[in-house]
Amino acid sequence: MQSLLRLSGLIDTVNRKVGVGVGWLILVMTIVSALNATSRKLFSASSNAFLEIQWYLFAAVFLLAAGYTLLSNEHVRVDIVNTRLPSRLRLWVELLCTALFLLPFALLVLYYGWPYFMLSFSSSEWSLNAGGLILWPVKLLIPAGFLLLFLQGVSQLIKLAAALSGRLEAGPLLDRHSVQEDEVAAVLSRQSGDGGDR
Repeated sequence: MQSLLRLSGLIDTVNRKVGVGVGWLILVMTIVSALNATSRKLFSASSNAFLEIQWYLFAAVFLLAAGYTLLSNEHVRVDIVNTRLPSRLRLWVELLCTALFLLPFALLVLYYGWPYFMLSFSSSEWSLNAGGLILWPVKLLIPAGFLLLFLQGVSQLIKLAAALSGRLEAGPLLDRHSVQEDEVAAVLSRQSGDGGDR
């Protein structure tokens, strides 16, 4: 279990860094949007490239931060039902829903998203709008984002299994919260102190 928790910690670190990095794209998107609006209002000059880069940045934030959102336990759930269940049952619901719905869906999107990107890449597809941008980079965001989401789903499964076996505290997995950097590291250090892998 300790090696699986290490893998989970590595996935969490990757998604945390991607999520924080992608968060800066919101600032970039805001600046681009403000510059585009200013040039349109003051100088009657606008560009489809400016509009499309805003869409691309939004797509990057939405898709690449999906794994980080799962890590932070901020995905939409039916909390009115879920919060009334006992903690152990909630862990089982999370584990089953992740294994039966999230992971297969992410794999399905990866399966169809990769050829969708490759077709665009191999044909050097460009936007049909005048002055538009090349499309394959934004289409690459689909498999990249869902790969990060899939990996985070695997990480969540590991942590849920650890919580169900009593090796990890259940609270952080169930409550909406800001994820702490050392959540899994603390468990690993405790386990290495009392006998290592079980």
